[in-house]
Amino acid sequence: MLTVKSSSLFIICLVCTISLNAAELIRHNKIDSAKEAYQLGILKLALSYDQSDYEFEERDTYLTQTKLLNDLDTDNIDVAWVGTSKAYEDRFLPVRIPLFKGLLGHRIFLIRDGEQPRYNQIKTLDDLSHFKAGQGASWSDAKIMKDAGLSVVTTAKYQNLFYMLDGERFDYFPRSVYSPWAEMAKHPDLKFNVEENLMIVYPLPAYIFVNKNNIELSRRITEGLFQAIEDGSFDQYFYNHDMIKQGLEQSDIKQRKIFKLTNPELTDDTPLDDARLWFDVDKFET
Repeated sequence: MLTVKSSSLFIICLVCTISLNAAELIRHNKIDSAKEAYQLGILKLALSYDQSDYEFEERDTYLTQTKLLNDLDTDNIDVAWVGTSKAYEDRFLPVRIPLFKGLLGHRIFLIRDGEQPRYNQIKTLDDLSHFKAGQGASWSDAKIMKDAGLSVVTTAKYQNLFYMLDGERFDYFPRSVYSPWAEMAKHPDLKFNVEENLMIVYPLPAYIFVNKNNIELSRRITEGLFQAIEDGSFDQYFYNHDMIKQGLEQSDIKQRKIFKLTNPELTDDTPLDDARLWFDVDKFET
């Protein structure tokens, strides 16, 4: 029969055991696309190397990038994955490992059905500057393209861009090589094609960001990703993911004319010299 003293000790031990075994909650944006699912998979891969248990909780609705980062700033969400910028790296803790090995900055174009002949005439970046690109207002890409002399039309909401393209508010919508086919499938009412010959390339890593105060989570994610890179799990996940594999197959990137842009938004801490972290189109074999 338990005494009051022994009962209290048992309860304390039970509470401590439950606390030690409790999973750590990771709150993230709603997973509403293959791209979001891919990035969540990278996060789960990183944390699989840690001894702690994790539970992942997504938002009920998809947050725009501005709202997502505001929530990260106020600790209402734990992680955000976005293309980096100097402002973001100053505001948050970045895990400086490109989630897409730099493919985020390999851009091919969604265009309106029947307009390929217009793009067949483009031979130089100056030729392309006479066409208007559509971009998200908060995206780093918009500034990169503007700084390169390209004409850019922006909007706050990602979904608006498809209807703006359809409505001839701009001419083309630059998309990462793994994105446009899935996006066309999600908008069957809109008549788009993928432009056949051109690609813009600039260094734009997508990072996982955490709140400035969440140093421990940043450390765990960083260490886990480097372990995945060292044992080959990262590349295995990347090259075998259906979205990446199909995008590389369908985009025919080695046959495209490439316009290389600089990215003034990169910080000096960007790991450009670590070849393990980047996709190299010149070494890619289809």
